[in-house]
Amino acid sequence: MGRNVLVSSLQNASFSIVFQIICRCITFAINAFIVRNVGREVLGITNVRLLLLESTLLFLSKEAIIRSALSSRHNKQCSWAQLINQLWITVPVCFALTLPCLYIWLNWLSAVDAIYGEQYRFGCFAIAFSCIIEMTAEAPIFVGQVFCFVKLKVILDTGHIFIRSFIFILIVLMNKDITIYAFGIAQITSACTIIVGNYAFYYFYIPKLLQYRKDLKKVDDKYVLRDQYGQHFENMDDFPFVSIKQMLPGVLPNPNSMFNSDLQTLVLSFAKQGVLKQVLTEGEKYVMSVSPVLTFSEQATYDVVNNMGSLAARFIFRPIEDSSYFYFTQTIARDSALAEQKREMVQEASDVLAYVMKTVTSIGLLAFVFAQSYSGTVLLLYGGADFVEGGLPEQLLRWHSLAIVLLAPNGITEGYMFATNTSKQIDTYNYYMAFFSVTFLLLSYQLTNWFGPVGFILANCCNMSFRISYSVFYITKHFRSIGMNPLQKSLPGPMYLSVLIVSGIVCKVSEAYFSGRSIVCHLLVGVLCTGLSVGTWSFENRDLLRTGLARYRTRKQSLTPSETHVN
Repeated sequence: MGRNVLVSSLQNASFSIVFQIICRCITFAINAFIVRNVGREVLGITNVRLLLLESTLLFLSKEAIIRSALSSRHNKQCSWAQLINQLWITVPVCFALTLPCLYIWLNWLSAVDAIYGEQYRFGCFAIAFSCIIEMTAEAPIFVGQVFCFVKLKVILDTGHIFIRSFIFILIVLMNKDITIYAFGIAQITSACTIIVGNYAFYYFYIPKLLQYRKDLKKVDDKYVLRDQYGQHFENMDDFPFVSIKQMLPGVLPNPNSMFNSDLQTLVLSFAKQGVLKQVLTEGEKYVMSVSPVLTFSEQATYDVVNNMGSLAARFIFRPIEDSSYFYFTQTIARDSALAEQKREMVQEASDVLAYVMKTVTSIGLLAFVFAQSYSGTVLLLYGGADFVEGGLPEQLLRWHSLAIVLLAPNGITEGYMFATNTSKQIDTYNYYMAFFSVTFLLLSYQLTNWFGPVGFILANCCNMSFRISYSVFYITKHFRSIGMNPLQKSLPGPMYLSVLIVSGIVCKVSEAYFSGRSIVCHLLVGVLCTGLSVGTWSFENRDLLRTGLARYRTRKQSLTPSETHVN
């Protein structure tokens, strides 16, 4: 396979960041529209209660299967037919999960106002149905990820977000009293878009690939076919499908058993871990839903601030985490010691881990410093004076910036650990995850009673501190056998930290002076300080930037015959 996994991972991260920016901008615009025109209670029902149902179903249905399938690419005994069969298990799993989840969401969780009762019931069933049908697209989505169809993923994801948003806004503009109905209809439509888009691509791609293979046999140099076919068919000798039907279960020729036993073992390990990870990820929403700690209006306020505080995570951290995890799964074999693997591959993985950790940690600190001076300004511009009245939203956003500092290294260190753990190590970590989950839920409940919504953020900070400590211990031990310690090179430099401290002081002075006078001047000071901080970081990390530019040039030089191709 001639695809460059590192280049593909970097490209995937960059495209995903752009997609996340587009996606979150659309979501923020819709949320602002609902807050100003419909009401916070409706926003609390849709963004907290219904999206929690979607997150629960999607994560528990596919996360373990997808992660284990990606890791199985190192196992030559696991055939593509077995992978496809395994991926289709997500459909019955999702259906089975919808039954208890719907019962819980409709009968056990705190009730919504009677005026929204029928709409809420429809919304729950719409979310469940959309999740089930979305699972039918997991096979082509997985194929696209393995064969590095990066642009395909971004185009389809962006398209389905636009379609979902367009339908939702159109219905709400016609009648704002049926906002929850509109939300459910838009979810079903977007799920159908995902299915049609993915299968339609391979419906046209596979026949053209087969024709390309025939023409390739007639020429000596594959690059003479590039003008006719483009680059998307090169280095695809290991693409196993000759018909779109083979992406259905049981169709692809399979001399082995229907399922791979090693893959199933890994799935079970990830599944046990997935339940705990879901509790840790969405714990505050579960607490809000099970116990009437906050009203739906207060939940909406927390959700808006939480989403705004998670901008860095959604725009930058999550795409980098996903791409890093994919890179590590394809570079480091989980069942072999590092000393037994290729030294150059291990060295590259060590450098990538260090560089990525330094980058995300620097971003987290940048967000923390500037959030102390600009939380109130940003929330005022977003939700208006009524939204920030009382000071709770501003307080939440400032505290949330502390969580971002911890969120940055947590995702990367856990990603490396999950990508390189054996099944036994994953099972061991599951016990720790159980402890973290219980501790997190107890802390969330107790700290919320003491400090209000801020307690959710404090509990999350404690939880991430526990998880980071475990991951750091694992990584240090993992690399110790070959005399490496990538985490030593992962901290930001002293020059950058010094500039951040000075910038934070300047922005605080600006906030005190310009508050109530000129928001524009206050924002201008922030822009200048941000530019100075980013410039300092770039100067201090010249080698890291050169490495990134070198990878970019490698991608651009794919026109030369010696370059490996990335689809």
